[in-house]
Amino acid sequence: MNVITNIEDLRVLARQRVPRIFYDYVDVGSWSESTYRANEKDFQSLPLRQRVAVNLEARSTASDMIGQAVSMPVALAPTGLAGMLHADGEILAARAARSFGVPFTLSTVSICSIEDVAKHAGEGFWFQVYVMRDRDFIERLIERAKAARCSALVLTLDLQIQGQRHKDLKNGLTAPPRLTVPNLIDMLKKPRWCFGMAGTRRRQFGNIVGHVKGVENMRSLSEWTAQQFDPSLSWADVTWIKKRWGGKLILKGIQDAEDARLAVESGADALIVSNHGGRQLDGALSSIAALPAIVSEVGSEIEVHLDGGIRSGQDVLKALALGARGTYIGRSYLYGLGAMGEAGVTKALELIQKELDLTMAFCGKTRVNQVDRSIFAFQPFQSYLAH
Repeated sequence: MNVITNIEDLRVLARQRVPRIFYDYVDVGSWSESTYRANEKDFQSLPLRQRVAVNLEARSTASDMIGQAVSMPVALAPTGLAGMLHADGEILAARAARSFGVPFTLSTVSICSIEDVAKHAGEGFWFQVYVMRDRDFIERLIERAKAARCSALVLTLDLQIQGQRHKDLKNGLTAPPRLTVPNLIDMLKKPRWCFGMAGTRRRQFGNIVGHVKGVENMRSLSEWTAQQFDPSLSWADVTWIKKRWGGKLILKGIQDAEDARLAVESGADALIVSNHGGRQLDGALSSIAALPAIVSEVGSEIEVHLDGGIRSGQDVLKALALGARGTYIGRSYLYGLGAMGEAGVTKALELIQKELDLTMAFCGKTRVNQVDRSIFAFQPFQSYLAH
């Protein structure tokens, strides 16, 4: 592909270069995938209002998220197994984000460890954590994040139990992949990926294997993780983690105004309107449709962010117009990572920033902090706000 003009181009290239088992892990939703599709579709249903004869000099996409200056209000979302899309994937993505001036969020279930990312990509990235039954492990993870000088902790609340993702079950997803005949044949068709993985030692879950007693390989890891996600998670656990962390705390997975109110009461610094990329409750509202009611309920009391379905700078602009202070990209940057490694992540960020800048200008705005509902041709999601 000689000219890459949008995120879809990166997706196509990633599909060609990444083994099916890991490409499908990224490009999957739960059950019928209706929420996964709605996350993108509902952005496309929002018509923009074009303005003309406005002075468009000196435009800027610069902003801040939880007090941190950013070149645009976009962060890289926490995504598991990024290091299986490309060798050393989390390190490469963190380096690209740092150079571009946006936050990178490392997942607990990453391939590269907290220490690896800090060593090779620098401090200041964000770290994502789950509430697990093994509270001692969570405490040690938090201490490791502090030692790595992570600047924010992202607590995922919507994975007490895991949604059913049909492709992952059919592929028998593991990391590293099971060397079945179909997997071997598929991997041999992806020589770039094979060459990269052969040259790295990072093929396990770096934050877990070797850091939990009795977890030294994939078999023991699978047994441990199956028992660890805690269905008894409560807001008391959020308070405990906030106290233990002591720094900026972001709560991920809020889809309901009542939960948003509880997020404010927990003392968190920000919340992320998110349905886990359509990977948990199939049939839930898209993130962009859920956003207005949450902003209406708590937007003046806590910083509201959004993830889910963002494939362009136009999507970022629309989320900002509906009240989000920041956005996150997951699949969009993973497509770039799988397609071209660090350069692909940078390309994804460049595409989104350019689209954000141009669309903002066409709508008659020169600063992202000027963006509001006036950019829409008509006011969207009124029915959701009424309820």
